[in-house]
Amino acid sequence: MAGNLTVLCAVQGPAETDVVLALGAPGSGATVTRRCGDVAELLAAAAAGAGTVAVTSAELPGLDRDTVGRLHGAGVRVVAIGDGHAPVERLRALGVDVVLETADDASVLAAVRDAAAVPAGPGADTGPGTPGPGPAHLLLDHPADDPGRQADQPGAEAPVPEPGRRGTVVAVWGPVGAPGRTTTAVEVAADLAGLARSTGRRHSRRDRRRAEADTPARTSLLVDADTYGSSVATRLGMLDDAPGLAAAARMAGQGTLDVPGLARHSPVVAGRLRVLTGITRAARWPELPASALEVVLERARELAEWTVVDCGPVLESDELLMYDTYAPQRNAATLAALQAADVVVAVGGADPIGVQRLVRGLEELAEVPVPVAAPRVVVANRVRASAVGPRPEQVVRDALSRYAGLDDVQVVPDDVPALDAALLAGRTLAEHAPASPAREGFARLTDRVREVAAAHVGAD
Repeated sequence: MAGNLTVLCAVQGPAETDVVLALGAPGSGATVTRRCGDVAELLAAAAAGAGTVAVTSAELPGLDRDTVGRLHGAGVRVVAIGDGHAPVERLRALGVDVVLETADDASVLAAVRDAAAVPAGPGADTGPGTPGPGPAHLLLDHPADDPGRQADQPGAEAPVPEPGRRGTVVAVWGPVGAPGRTTTAVEVAADLAGLARSTGRRHSRRDRRRAEADTPARTSLLVDADTYGSSVATRLGMLDDAPGLAAAARMAGQGTLDVPGLARHSPVVAGRLRVLTGITRAARWPELPASALEVVLERARELAEWTVVDCGPVLESDELLMYDTYAPQRNAATLAALQAADVVVAVGGADPIGVQRLVRGLEELAEVPVPVAAPRVVVANRVRASAVGPRPEQVVRDALSRYAGLDDVQVVPDDVPALDAALLAGRTLAEHAPASPAREGFARLTDRVREVAAAHVGAD
């Protein structure tokens, strides 16, 4: 390989001397430019441009997915040397470029050269004989007829979706003040899970069971990623002291999150609807970095056919912090969900203030600092004549067509009594008031989401 490779060494224990001598041997084509005692020193050296490849111990304290992402961001490729305790799968999940199970002179030098040849962006080189993906089966919980909200119900074994098939991610977002964003996410997730749908009349329990039987079974996962005011747990009458998304993010950051682990943290609350609850206090937002949310959503695609993410309202990337130093980004969870989404549902209020905010919010959504290739489905929520005058649905559609150029706008009528009753009962409209006009509006919205997803990613 032409040129001299510069290497940052963060190997602990007696193996450090062997690695340094192997890389510094005459004719190796590599030079160890910095011997780093911890992750902080390694990141500082990488940011200063002191090396192009980092060789680390697998059990280096602080080595997680976020650290590997920061090294990649500085243009440094990563080689991790196993010590017999760290599983190869965990190192792969961290995003390291090359994993070594043994550290003899020849293999270390070859690994450094291989890592230097890896193109930009994380991509673990698993090497020959590396074990494949996780188990072929896991437990999916199917609760009894009236499940309650406190814990998982006993499950039956069900296969993981076949290789090559990935679930669809739907991000539900709305500007500041958008009413019913969480309710929209809940109702869309419930409908995608195949809960009983209204046919314009009040349903008995037998009617709802028949409707569920006639609806194709789909597993749906609802994720509360709002870092400003998570409320999915309260909306569904669940206990909010469960670790939920924060625990899944921690496992993802350490490279240990698998599909069964995600299933354990996302209990079933109704039918085939799972819920991954959000952070209990807004101050805990640093626990949800983008690097971890990316992994959570990838595992979610394997666990559920549909993943619906309730996003926070703010789209800024905290650029003032980014100029001087690395810092956690409060809106990273929202931006990661939008970037990973196959469909984005944009929710706005159906009144003069709500329409104005939605028009401006759609402009901001088109200018977010991450690539968002997903098509949008725009919905005006709480449509009522008292706020916009006669024929409110047509008035709202005309306003969004004129000011935002939208020809396809979904509308959800306001139904305060049904929504309040469902909130009081801790149930979805599909369960508590299936004949509600608002429920019918959410069902039409979900049908549109299915159509857009099918056109965009070939979803069923």
